Amino acid sequence: MSDAKIRILGLSGEYRPTSKSGMMVNHALEYARSKGADVTFWDCNEKPLPFVGEDGCWDNANVKEFQALASESDAFLVCSPEYHGTMSGVMKNTFDWLYDKHVGGKAFGLMSTLGGIQNANTLNHMRIMLRWLHAWPVPEQLSVGHVKDAFDDDGQFTDPKTVERLHGLVDSVLQSAVMLNSRDE
Repeated sequence: MSDAKIRILGLSGEYRPTSKSGMMVNHALEYARSKGADVTFWDCNEKPLPFVGEDGCWDNANVKEFQALASESDAFLVCSPEYHGTMSGVMKNTFDWLYDKHVGGKAFGLMSTLGGIQNANTLNHMRIMLRWLHAWPVPEQLSVGHVKDAFDDDGQFTDPKTVERLHGLVDSVLQSAVMLNSRDE
């Protein structure tokens, strides 16, 4: 793994990459790319995932492609808005398509956006869920409250401390992915 690029899959709990959660993931992916990672953003707007249990869902082409991409990825950067004290339905449904065989033993960086004050509800719920999937969320995490004020008109963060924390989260995911993958060699 030492010479191979880390492959990171970005997941947003909203349907557009231009949503606040999508923007957070894409900022994290840009930074990961600048550190040498191979990055991909899964756009649920372009390639929606059906609800688990829906008629024909098990043979859905998007589901098969998503699961294959997750299996090929070394790490994940994910962000969900917080709705009613937990992750969005889009985020939960996205995670519902992942199993231990896709994400077990892989590093996750967790982020959340909130309209009000920041808290860790969504992050904690994602941690619990990922533990059941045998994944490894890194200790660093990022919650951005008052998200409508967190970005300027050009889509850049308004607070340099948010950028610093985002970079720390991504660095931790990259380091953890290298460590976790070295166990397999």
